[in-house]
Amino acid sequence: MNPAMASADVRQELVCCICLSIYTDPVTLRCGHNFCRVCIDRALDTQEGAGVYNCPECRAKFRRRPALQRNITLCNIVGSFLSTRTDQEETGIFCTYCVDSPVPAAKSCLLCEASLCDKHLRVHSKSAEHILCDPTTALETRKCCIHKESYRYYCTEDAACICVACCLLGEHRGHQLESLDEASEKKKEKLRNVLQKLTTKRAEAEKRAQSLQERRREDQRNAAGVTETVTALFRDIRRQLKDMEKRVLSEISRQEQRYSLSVSDLIQQLEIKKDELSGKMRHIAELCNMSDPVTVLQEPGTGDLCDTEDTETHDTQVRGAGDLDLGLISGTLHILSGIITGINTGIYVQEATDLLLDVTTAGYYLQISGDRKTASWSDIDQNHPVTPERFQCDQVISIRGFFSGRHYWEVDVSKSVWWRVGMCYPSMDRRGRLSDFGNNNKSWCVCRCNNQYSVIHDSREIPLPDNIPCDRVRVYLDYEAGQLSFYSLCDPIRHLHTCTAALTEPLHAALYIWGGCITICGGVGSWEILP
Repeated sequence: MNPAMASADVRQELVCCICLSIYTDPVTLRCGHNFCRVCIDRALDTQEGAGVYNCPECRAKFRRRPALQRNITLCNIVGSFLSTRTDQEETGIFCTYCVDSPVPAAKSCLLCEASLCDKHLRVHSKSAEHILCDPTTALETRKCCIHKESYRYYCTEDAACICVACCLLGEHRGHQLESLDEASEKKKEKLRNVLQKLTTKRAEAEKRAQSLQERRREDQRNAAGVTETVTALFRDIRRQLKDMEKRVLSEISRQEQRYSLSVSDLIQQLEIKKDELSGKMRHIAELCNMSDPVTVLQEPGTGDLCDTEDTETHDTQVRGAGDLDLGLISGTLHILSGIITGINTGIYVQEATDLLLDVTTAGYYLQISGDRKTASWSDIDQNHPVTPERFQCDQVISIRGFFSGRHYWEVDVSKSVWWRVGMCYPSMDRRGRLSDFGNNNKSWCVCRCNNQYSVIHDSREIPLPDNIPCDRVRVYLDYEAGQLSFYSLCDPIRHLHTCTAALTEPLHAALYIWGGCITICGGVGSWEILP
């Protein structure tokens, strides 16, 4: 049987009677007929409501919608057929000698300039001049365009395929030649090396892509966790704010009622006093109008008539009752500030906020740079305006203060030999002997003086080792824990000392300098561990 005819017969058996195409996911009805799953589903859908279902092929009837059973054997046959047809037809080249029906070619002969199927290939000449290659329609590209002979060699100097005549007579005479197979293998080897490199790069790219995908998933998980934390935080804030609003409004209402009662009592007392004064005024007026001097003189002393309670006492009482007690309100606002700060301390962050020096607090011999990051000592008075906030000695504090959370900041002290670095309350004295940082109970600092290092608080000094490579100092603050730690940023980082105290006010960065300059490095960092 002709292969083409056999192929056509097989194809006819694999065609769905509904779509007239080769089966796709074939299924079987109880009557034995096969259909594409999508085709029979659509056909049965159109029969809904008729009370009976029919097979499109044999018209067999079913009272209920028939179950569809996948035909695994037919599915495998379809897959094999399509694979074979693809392999055979993908070139689109057919046997030159099969004139009755097209049969895919297996080889092409360069000498005969013909393509052959398996049947004709078996009877084809096996002589050396008949060179066989994969099926091709461009047979002329396999021959020398000058001598019309098949290519036999590869010229390595000109990187060209040549025939025998080119070797003996042509311009390639005397060149380094290789057989086509040998040259092809060498090029294949180079291509394999390139393929290996490309495979490695692709694997690296795939690994990188997987890593990025995992990182993206991790970021999404972290974002989801932070979102949940922030949502819970703001929900708690709203609850606390609502409770605070109720308490404060209730307190204001209570004080207003108490004040109203007090004022009512005072008004009643004043009305009584007013009536008494009116009676005395009438009596005095009558005395003034009397013509009998004896009667006037015999009237009891006028001291009783003028003896009236000082109304200023009542006014004072009224003013005192009118002043609301702001203690609860102030305390509530302080708690509210703590709640707002919790937004920063409840989430792990690295802040980029700059820590700037407050020029209004700088000592008279200190110069503050334009970016407010560097404090330099000068032996010339800078003529700063005299203000209550300004320190008398050569020191300065930061504009920003911290009253909750965990924070750290760093300073470069390499250009100064006498300095103090630390933190202080804004309420500390600005003048006098105890106004130096460390000489009072409102400031903590690490100090370098005459190449001696120490930590000072409340005039108590704790000596530190002398061999500290301390060109850069880091200050850590854990406000809730009441801890202030100092570190030398040498290699490795060295812990100098940790001070512990019950903190009651915001803490500001504090710099004392005599000679040279001190620079704040970057901004202030904040951190917190998520619950």
